[in-house]
Amino acid sequence: MIRRVVAFLCLGLVLAACGTVSPATAMHAWVTQSNFHENVKTVLSDAQHAASALSNLSTNANDLHTVCAVLLFDDQSLNASLPTPDAQSSSLLAKAYGDIGAGANECYKGQDSQLGRAKALAFIRRGVGLLSEGTARVASQAQP
Repeated sequence: MIRRVVAFLCLGLVLAACGTVSPATAMHAWVTQSNFHENVKTVLSDAQHAASALSNLSTNANDLHTVCAVLLFDDQSLNASLPTPDAQSSSLLAKAYGDIGAGANECYKGQDSQLGRAKALAFIRRGVGLLSEGTARVASQAQP
């Protein structure tokens, strides 16, 4: 009886080892599947355009709506690829996407006031900083 239990435990360990993927391999696969690097470049470009539009007080509401709608759409696309295989990366990226999205939404509410534009810019800047940190974490976890 004891031999059977030991045999089943050994068999279970062997089978579990066959299906194990390293964390780095899992992260690399997620980065590739989600097209992470290209999508991050797109959101960073969108954030730069939004920040320029928000900083220019002569930018009208329609232009702000367009620029910030594009930012929000691309930000939500990135957010849809979460979670990553790494909990810390997922947390950092979720916070970044949340702040960038909040900044895009503030564009709509605060387009006619300097305070509203400043609030939107603050969210976007904080989100971009977190996105940089999250991207670095993803890169470190995808190393073989």
